[in-house]
Order: sequence, then structure tokens, then C-alpha cells
Amino acid sequence: MRNVTEFILLGLTQNPHLQKLLIPALFFTYLFTLAGNLLISLTIIVSPALDSPMYFFLSCLSIIDGSYATSIAPKMMFDLITKKNTISFNGCMTQLFAEHLFGAAEIILLTAMAYDRYVAICKPLHYTTIMSKTLCRVMAATVWILGVIHGGVQLLFILQLPFCGPNVMDHFACDLMPLLELACVDTRSLGPLITANSGSLCLLTFSMLVISYVIILRALRTYSSEGRRKALSTCASHIIVSILFFAPCLFLYLRPMTSFSADKAVSIFCTLVTPMLNPLIYTLRNAEVKNVMRKLWGPMIKISDK
Repeated sequence: MRNVTEFILLGLTQNPHLQKLLIPALFFTYLFTLAGNLLISLTIIVSPALDSPMYFFLSCLSIIDGSYATSIAPKMMFDLITKKNTISFNGCMTQLFAEHLFGAAEIILLTAMAYDRYVAICKPLHYTTIMSKTLCRVMAATVWILGVIHGGVQLLFILQLPFCGPNVMDHFACDLMPLLELACVDTRSLGPLITANSGSLCLLTFSMLVISYVIILRALRTYSSEGRRKALSTCASHIIVSILFFAPCLFLYLRPMTSFSADKAVSIFCTLVTPMLNPLIYTLRNAEVKNVMRKLWGPMIKISDK
């Protein structure tokens, strides 16, 4: 049974002064996220110097980050500007599906990137053979397929629930926890299902990352100090990005089914701040990417300045 045709989103805050400050903050965060991730993707696509599995996966990560932010930010800005904080039931389900599609895709891609670093460090002589272009494309396709499956499971899970009112959601976007609180049934028993689905995905992939880096660190003991430094440098960016993404994911989905006051802040960090930081983390710590960017885009910037 479904009598609800739309939901009312209360957003990040009900304070009108904070809402005015949020509009430019969200706009520039979203703009910087799109520009940074687009720049990295284009740089990797057009530069032969960055034709390697590591940069192929980095370009995929940039595409996912831009898409992930797009599933949330435009609607939030529209609501703040127009003061119309409603979303149709179908629009809510679409946002739920997109958010979990891109979130799951990023989680799985980070695991694929960890495998790439494992092969590069632990099996350097066989790296080009193992990490062939065919395997990289298959892994990228698998990332998207599993993302679609995960998003579809979340969607089907919510569509089975009756929504007969109320329809006011204390959140800035449609997600599992706030939607479950509005269902016209006792959803307390559904907590283990969410943990078994979203929570277990986060925990399983995070465990795989930890195991990968334990193996990598053990393998680095046989490296020279210079070789160890270079190897750790290539892994550092991935480790930082993984922590920034997995920590909020584990907090949101690997816990008893209840809402916390920090949920909104953690969600906004995961969906907007982390996708904005990823381009900075990878470019600022990667001399090769920075050099290629200077060669490709430096002349254009100088010309436009004139």
C-alpha cells in the first residue's frame, strides 16, 4: 500500500541564515568536484604517458566521484534556492538507486585499485602480463555491473515497504535509514538485512583492502629504502582516499538501525566532500600527473590569461 506520492526533505538545517550560507558553499564544492574530476579524467584519457592500469582506474574513480556528487548536490541546491523541499516518490527512488549505485561502484573500484597496487609491488616482473588492458576493462565493467546490482537491491528492498504517511524526511536526500523511519510497518527487524547488504559490502571490501596492504607491507621488507619509499608513495594516496570513503560508509551502514545526529554530516562528507578531495589527494601527491597536467593544460591557461 502506498498513499505517499512525494516526500518533504528537511535538508541539512532549518536555520534560514545557515541555509543562505549553504548555497554558495554547496555550489563551489560541487563545481570544484566536477572540474577536478573532469580534469583528471581528460588528462589521463588524452595523455599516452599515463597509459597504465593505475591511471586507468584513477580515471574511472574520477567519473564515479563526479557522478556520485551529481546524484545529491543539484537537488540540494535547488531546494535551498527555491525553498521547495519536496521530491516525488519516483524521484526519491531514483536518487536512492543512483546514490547506492555510485557508492557501491566506488567501494568495489577502490578494491580493484588495491589489487593493482598488490600486483605492482608483489609481482613487478609479471605486472604488465597480469594487469592487461583486457583484465582492466573486465574489472571496470564488473565495478559498474555490481554497482547496478547493489543499487537495484536497495531499490527493490524499499519498494516492498508501504508508505501511507507521514512523508516528512529529516534528511537532505533519500536514503535507507530515513525512508525506513517513514514506512507504515515495524522496520526494527529489517536492521540486520541492511547490515547484511550495505554493511557487509563495506566491511568485506574494507577487509580485502586491509589484507592487501598487509601483504604489500610484508613484501616491502625485501625492498631497498629508496624502493620502499617509492612504493609507499604510490600507495599513500589510495590509502587516504579509502579511509575517507570507508569510515563514513562503515559508520552509516554497519550499526543498529537507528538515526544519529551526526548522520547528515557524515553523509555530506561521504557524498560531496570526499569526491572533491580525491582529485587533490591524487594530484598533489603524484608528480607524474602534475607534470602531465602542466604540459597539457599549462599553455591553454597562459593563453586564456592573455
